[in-house]
Amino acid sequence: MAGSGPPGEAPGFVPQKEIAYNKLLPYGDRLEAEASRLLAQIKGNLGRAVQLQELWPGGLFWTRKLSTYIRLYGRKFSKEDHVLFIKLLYELVTIPKLEISMMQGFARLLINLLKKKELLSRDDLELPWRPLYEMLERILYSKTEHLGLNWFPNSVESVLKTLVKSCRPYFPENASKEMLDEWRPLMCPFDVTMQKAITYFELFLPTSLPPELHHKGFKLWFDEFIGLWFSVQNLPQWEGHLVNLFARLATDNIGYIDWDPYVPKIFTRILRSLNLPVGSGQVLVPRFLTNAYDIGHAVMWITAMMGGPSKLVQKHLSGLFNSIASFYHPSNNGRWLNKLMKLLQRLPSSVVRRLHRERYKKKTWLTPVPDSHKLTDQDVTDFVECIIQPVLLAMFSKTGSLEAAQALQNLALMRPELVIPPVLEKTYPALETLTEPHQLTATLSCVIGVARSLVSGGKWFPEGPTHMLPLLMRALPGVDPNDFSKCMITFQFIATFSTLVPLVDCSTVLQERDDLTEVERELCSATAEFEDFVLQFMDRCFGLIESSTLEQTREETETEKMTHLESLVELGLSSTFSTILTQCSIEIFKVALEKVFNFAVSNIFETRVAGRMVADMCRAAVKCCPEESLKLFVPHCCRVITHLTINDDVLHDEELDKELLWNLQLLSEITRVDGKKLLPYREQLVKILQRTLHLTCKQGYILSCNLLHHLLRSTTLIYPTEYCSVPGGFDKPLSEYFPIKDWGKPGDLWNLNIQWHVPSSKEITFAYYLLDSFLQPELTKLEHYANGKQEMSRDDVQQCLTIVHNCLIVSSVICNNTLFVSIPTVDYILNNSEDDTKSLFLIIKIIGDLLQFQGSHKHEFDSRWKSFNLVKKSMENRLKGKKQHIRALLIDRVMLQHELRTLTVEGCEYKNIHQDMIRDLLCLSTSSYGQVRNKAQQAFFTALGTYNFCCRDIIPLVLEFLRPDQHNVTQQQFKGALYCLLGNHSGVCLANLHDWDCIVQTWPAIVSSGLSKAMSLEKPSIVRLFDDLAEKIHRQYETIGLDFSVPEKCVEIAILMQKTKNPSASGMMLSSEEIQLGIQRQKEKNAEALQNYENLVNMLLDCVNQRNLPWKFEHIGIGFLSLLLRDDRVLPVRAIRFFVQCLNHDAIVVRKMGISAVAGVLKQLKRAHKKVSICPYEVSGVPKPSSIQAGDRPDNQWLHFDSESLPKTKQAWESCLLLNYAYHCFLLQAEQIIYDHFSDPKFVEQLIKFLSLEDRKGKDKFNPRRFCLFKGVFRNFDDAFLPVLKPHLEHLVADSHESTQRCVAEIIAGLIRGSKHWTFEKVEKLWKLLCPLLRTALSNITVETYNDWGTCIATSCESRDPRKLHWLFELLLESPLSGEGGSFVDACRLYVLQGGLAQQEWRVPELLHRLLKYLEPKLTQVYKNVRERIGSVLTYIFMIDVSLPNTAPTKSPHVHEFTTRILENLKPLMEVDEEIQNHVMEENGVGEQDERTQGIKLLKTILKWLMASAGRSFSTAVTEQLQLLPLFFKIAPVENDNSYDELKRDAKMCLSLMSQGLLYPQQVPLVLQVLKQTARSGSWHARYTILTYLQTMVFYNLFIFLNNEEAVNDIRWLVIKLLEDEQLEVREMAATTLSGLLQCNFLTMDSPLQAHFEQLCKTRLPKKRKRDLGTVVDTIPSADLVKRHAGVLGLSACILSSPYDVPTWMPQLLMDLSAHLNDPQPIEMTVKKTLSNFRRTHHDNWQEHKQQFTDDQLLVLTDLLVSPCYYA
Repeated sequence: MAGSGPPGEAPGFVPQKEIAYNKLLPYGDRLEAEASRLLAQIKGNLGRAVQLQELWPGGLFWTRKLSTYIRLYGRKFSKEDHVLFIKLLYELVTIPKLEISMMQGFARLLINLLKKKELLSRDDLELPWRPLYEMLERILYSKTEHLGLNWFPNSVESVLKTLVKSCRPYFPENASKEMLDEWRPLMCPFDVTMQKAITYFELFLPTSLPPELHHKGFKLWFDEFIGLWFSVQNLPQWEGHLVNLFARLATDNIGYIDWDPYVPKIFTRILRSLNLPVGSGQVLVPRFLTNAYDIGHAVMWITAMMGGPSKLVQKHLSGLFNSIASFYHPSNNGRWLNKLMKLLQRLPSSVVRRLHRERYKKKTWLTPVPDSHKLTDQDVTDFVECIIQPVLLAMFSKTGSLEAAQALQNLALMRPELVIPPVLEKTYPALETLTEPHQLTATLSCVIGVARSLVSGGKWFPEGPTHMLPLLMRALPGVDPNDFSKCMITFQFIATFSTLVPLVDCSTVLQERDDLTEVERELCSATAEFEDFVLQFMDRCFGLIESSTLEQTREETETEKMTHLESLVELGLSSTFSTILTQCSIEIFKVALEKVFNFAVSNIFETRVAGRMVADMCRAAVKCCPEESLKLFVPHCCRVITHLTINDDVLHDEELDKELLWNLQLLSEITRVDGKKLLPYREQLVKILQRTLHLTCKQGYILSCNLLHHLLRSTTLIYPTEYCSVPGGFDKPLSEYFPIKDWGKPGDLWNLNIQWHVPSSKEITFAYYLLDSFLQPELTKLEHYANGKQEMSRDDVQQCLTIVHNCLIVSSVICNNTLFVSIPTVDYILNNSEDDTKSLFLIIKIIGDLLQFQGSHKHEFDSRWKSFNLVKKSMENRLKGKKQHIRALLIDRVMLQHELRTLTVEGCEYKNIHQDMIRDLLCLSTSSYGQVRNKAQQAFFTALGTYNFCCRDIIPLVLEFLRPDQHNVTQQQFKGALYCLLGNHSGVCLANLHDWDCIVQTWPAIVSSGLSKAMSLEKPSIVRLFDDLAEKIHRQYETIGLDFSVPEKCVEIAILMQKTKNPSASGMMLSSEEIQLGIQRQKEKNAEALQNYENLVNMLLDCVNQRNLPWKFEHIGIGFLSLLLRDDRVLPVRAIRFFVQCLNHDAIVVRKMGISAVAGVLKQLKRAHKKVSICPYEVSGVPKPSSIQAGDRPDNQWLHFDSESLPKTKQAWESCLLLNYAYHCFLLQAEQIIYDHFSDPKFVEQLIKFLSLEDRKGKDKFNPRRFCLFKGVFRNFDDAFLPVLKPHLEHLVADSHESTQRCVAEIIAGLIRGSKHWTFEKVEKLWKLLCPLLRTALSNITVETYNDWGTCIATSCESRDPRKLHWLFELLLESPLSGEGGSFVDACRLYVLQGGLAQQEWRVPELLHRLLKYLEPKLTQVYKNVRERIGSVLTYIFMIDVSLPNTAPTKSPHVHEFTTRILENLKPLMEVDEEIQNHVMEENGVGEQDERTQGIKLLKTILKWLMASAGRSFSTAVTEQLQLLPLFFKIAPVENDNSYDELKRDAKMCLSLMSQGLLYPQQVPLVLQVLKQTARSGSWHARYTILTYLQTMVFYNLFIFLNNEEAVNDIRWLVIKLLEDEQLEVREMAATTLSGLLQCNFLTMDSPLQAHFEQLCKTRLPKKRKRDLGTVVDTIPSADLVKRHAGVLGLSACILSSPYDVPTWMPQLLMDLSAHLNDPQPIEMTVKKTLSNFRRTHHDNWQEHKQQFTDDQLLVLTDLLVSPCYYA
């Protein structure tokens, strides 16, 4: 081995990053050599495979080996190797023709290699971005996938995106510019391409360039994108992606971007994105619900903007939490709650991550945060203070306390002194309460979160540790047999605290030392209680155990297992107890040991539940101090057992004595300890085994087998023997060692001093002795039994097998493969006593273990890994990072590393012996008993997943059972074989391996198994199996590659890789002959793959055409065939003919598959068109500008639709840059087939007949598959088939049935799109035919079909040049609203027209103007459906008129010109003051109606337009639309009543939508102007409606308003003015609004406000005059009463604005309010309502709230709240 010194020394290179835990293993020193040997192998063989062009199996095998290497050793290779590995894999991943499954394999490894980006800087590695982009384009935006020519797995998208993310930091410096050039043309906000462009930008744009390159990075695009973001309003799909991009940019460049100017807008949008309900009866725009921002990214963004000199972000963040705090109160619930909880959970963790990065993380090449922008201690304090209130509220949330606990854990790391005291304040009362268990579980889980910060105290919170003992003592009653969840959380609580703290009594130190701090003295005296605590805990546990001993019921029901809950409690109990004992001092331990021993010995337990729990407690004690404990337990148990089995009759009893069973159980558990400590007792233990291993009673011998099993495990495995929190334990004299210093201390990874158990030679000898004495005889017995030499009863066989199974454990560790003797038994039992299922179960277990078991089970290992991660999460310190875990966790992790090694290293080579065992499993999987089959199949699948290459070996054996010519296959075997093919949900599926050799065998076999004798479609289980199989193959199939060549670039890197040193792999260099041979072999391989592909197609066709094949199998076969369409290879001719014939098959399923397949085939046969690149500047004759703007520019003018210069002659058509091509006069054979069928009138007639049938009544829609079929036919064959089709089209159009209309719409759309490259004559002929057809169709349109026609026209116009479709647009624009055929036809025509124009976006300004001109006089339509449609069309007409940054003004119609004209017509309505009634009759009357009626009709249409555009257009209400507001305020109804007419309902809806709109800062004064003006209006309805509008508007634009002081004052003035309105309803609404604004902290409760209200309250009321009885009562309230009421309402609003707490000003206000209880109405009513509301909201926590009042105030209050006036 060149390059590294003698073994044991460090390797000759600096490893990138190894796994630290390997060094701590007892055999750690051996690993160096092992790793470098393996690495050399990987480098050599991987390089070799690539040079030999062998991607499969060589390349794949060695890349897998590399990823295993990373799992076991980390990135233990030199930087040079690291870079080469990455480059090689990058080249491999981006091979264009690479098969998808391989691509994913390579990609996953590459992601893993790039994961730790700090290891490689940009100088070490540069990766191009374009290959990745091409790959994404090819796969995610595949042009052929929808036609079924490519099958990609579902996971491919996330793998590719993660891959791009990992490569992103290494893109070259000018990548940003190239990307902008590439994707800017896609950025058209009206089109789906915008979504694509922004997705690409979000994924690819590099944001981690160093500061000196920022001008090549984000500075190129930042202003443009942020401008774009601020100018869009209605949350289009792509806005979320932009936010993600900004969040990433902010995180990577903290301190280099000044966010301050954008902060109010950012926070406003984040608040809007939470979709919180505001005000009453509010309608949410549905788009908001789906496209909200991703909370994770919003949080990243906020965190990255925090800090810095300005503190602006923190101010806004406090504002955000203030405004949403009340939503966190547990009494609120809704679909928005999850988002709010996520926000709480993620923010603290994100801030902790940032602090870690700034203060503790090692410096890397990534840009550091400049000092000016690092978070200061003050910043952290401010942050914690602003978030702590909501978190404390969220502790008791309906969704559970998990998020709050995680938030508290992170907050406590930063500022324990602010976080822990309030949590404890809630915890102590919760521990006392008996009536609210939920409160207890919630607080305990939160305290567990902060436990570590609490116990370690530290400089911020030194008094923390003093709380620990009181908490522990008070938690004890939680160990309660009657409340399961309380019991579990208490166990977790106690275990958490005792892992952190050594339980040592230090009270004696007080006499010896005088240098202790106050807190330490307090702790020392408290520790005297530890012993007490341990003993009380044990008593509680004994109580728990006794209550679960329900002797009689257990015995009767004979259940083997504990219930799920019991097993959880058992686990909780044993792990908590063992933690406590581990952490005890010797003195406390001795007392505990004695107690547990006495309890175990003095009672007899049943062995199922109580017995297991007690035995667990004993085991815990023995583990902690083996010598002491074994002295007590072993002799005692042995004595009892020997005594009870003295008499030989016992051995044959069916039921054993309970005491015997209990002692056996106890003995079998306490032997699970350090093997060395067991050796002194070996004689006694062996004696017991000899007495009990052959008991007749099953329970007895199973316990005895457990004893054997545990003895073998303890003596032969490697495991740590102690998990104490301080290395070396606590039994040192207190004078030398002061335990209190170790409270909450993390373990030190480099001084763990793990005590390992490594088997000694004595132990191994003992293990062999046990095997010889107990295993050998059993194996001999079984062998004789299998040869028929010895008879055995079933029970004996089972006993034998049980013993064998329990001995297996060791054999796999010390001596491999001693155990294959038991195998012949399988055949013997299967042939002689197949119904002995219990023995078969045991055999399956044994085989499974032999194949899988390496000292621990995979599934056990996985669950331990999972629980390790959970514990780690709940106790980690994310702030400091760097493995600051407690020692027990670190030891656990090292142990897991050991198990991981044993599981992965001990190979998966597939040997003969394995082959035999897998075949046996196959036998068992196809036997007669369902249960046996089921268990065997599970073992079979696991084995398939473990051994490489065994699948190919086993497939033929499975298929044997399906062959139609096999006559002796039973139904059970047939079913078993099908299950074996199907596989389980996670593992391999034999029927669908991604490999030609396998599929060529399995698919035809599945189809022809329909002819097998054992197949019966009467059995539903078999039918279901075939359905599942077909479904699974369709779901999992991925296109399999035909071309496996390796590009030159890969080979170069592979050669470099073989040449590197450390460890060198030069021994494997290849000669040129070998390389030639490799290339040759690779060519053969490609040819073979192609051959296989064609064979498979032909075999499937043969299968499908067999006589007597049941229809089900024919369909399965056709399904398989349709999976075999590809985009790199045309389907064989025979298959094409088959699919074309399928178009007219009797079964609709087959017809559907046929349609898809033929559409795909036509795509394969499409001729390539020559692309001609053109320069827009030459065509338009415009000079090239220096900087490009978006929008309508002179150079894209020539693309617009212009009626003057339409191509109406052949000459013009061809000059119009509509490039066409000459039609080929020869046909390929494949095309000939299609041509023949489609020009045969009979075939076409049948086809049309089938296509116009309905499939599912009322559910059918325009079918894109059929459209693709026709588009393909007309694209590939021009108008060859028109003559045949023409009569059918005419006949179909005339028939107004839904399905015939849909059929003709599909054909016409296909025709229009397919004629893209036809010559002018053909197109002209086509439109001569189409125009009359379309006219007929549009006049026959019905409710059922208008959607289909809309889709048809929209599809026809999609991404097409409008100049080539001018016939269509002229036809549609003829006269949409002719009124012929009634209102419905008009509405439909508009709908269809809108579909066409919407697809054209900016290219048809002239048509839009024409349409607008036509529509304007018709806006006063009477019919509702036409109005709605016009509204929608208007939205599209004005869609293009947006103000985006860097965009030229559009030529399309402008909104503001239109609105000005409308306002002119609405004047008559604006001027009247009275109520506007809707008194228009619903018909277009003759003669001119008066202006008002016309106005109202116009208004209805305008409302429809505004409602439609609220959800769709990109920019909301412009200034002109604001002038319509006063009118809406006047109309909108006040009550929530649905019986109103359309006009009022629409006005209300429209206001609700407009109030949610996003305002630009410059629009704020305009809106307020309108509101103020309306507040003076004469109609109280209008004044009332302003208030509801205001509430929503302010909340949805909160920070934009807060940023504008004048606006805040205006709003405050407006609300306070309306409090004094003469109309009662308006006053009350104003009070509600005020209270809402106070609650979301928009206005603050200050002394002038309070003084103002108190002043108003003092208004004197006029004396009541005695009236004559006859006079009418005076109903108009006097001005004084109004003022006084206003004051009372003001006070009431302040009180109701804090429903969940009592601020300092509240008591005084309540007193003021109570003075008015006897005022005249409506004041009295207001006071009563306020008081009863106050009582309702403060009732829950009244005990706390009481503290805020003085005694006198309380007296008055109590009087008020329970006053007699309630009953008056």
